[in-house]
Amino acid sequence: MLEVRNLTKVYDGKVRALDNVSFTVPDGQFLVVIGLSGSGKSTLLRCINRLVEPTSGQILWNGVDVTAAPAEELRRIRRRIGMVFQHFNLVNRSSVLTNVLAGRLGYINPAFSLINRFPKEDIDKALQKLERVGIRDKAQVRADELSGGQQQRVGIARALMQDPDLILADEPVASLDPVLAHSIMTHLEQINKQDGIMVICSLHFLDLVQRYADHVIALNQGALVFEGKAKDIDDQRFKEIYGQEAERVGDAKH
Repeated sequence: MLEVRNLTKVYDGKVRALDNVSFTVPDGQFLVVIGLSGSGKSTLLRCINRLVEPTSGQILWNGVDVTAAPAEELRRIRRRIGMVFQHFNLVNRSSVLTNVLAGRLGYINPAFSLINRFPKEDIDKALQKLERVGIRDKAQVRADELSGGQQQRVGIARALMQDPDLILADEPVASLDPVLAHSIMTHLEQINKQDGIMVICSLHFLDLVQRYADHVIALNQGALVFEGKAKDIDDQRFKEIYGQEAERVGDAKH
């Protein structure tokens, strides 16, 4: 279980990116975070694994206070939290296989990673993860030769290499067209349902939210303004989340 208690993040002493946010995520849940650009979604996800340091509040994961964890304990915590990024965060000049193996860096001797040497069992495991996301045949291709959708699959395979208990997906389909977006979301859904891995995913498009989310929270100017099921986002809730000037365009308003 993940518990976020009164989480606040203030940048540069004045910009309040998160404002006293509290919610709980049960094990195995697919939670989607929605809100306008700048509402605090990315900051929230990055506070959970302390890529961004919270200003105040607590994050408890299976009873462990992540916000108070010293450096060595934080490294152990981060091993079990996979991250999938909007812009993929791949090493473009390296092969797909090498990028996926980067997910094991928290587990191996750092000296091996410097010379790009990984145990055979890790290489086999990386190939299995690439098979799972449908691009094993791209293992030796340079990352920058792949399409956007393929690059995001590499990002998912890299996250799976950590044997995660939690995956944080920060706008994972924002730069993809709708068909590819559903493909990526389907992979995340399968990981969630088949492996029982908690997924916290930030999204813009409500059709994706309604299709994939078990539970939804919404942020507006850093504050939690909605928590519930996607089907409960009626027109009034929609305006509270996206602003009074916002209008639905089908269910794909963003």
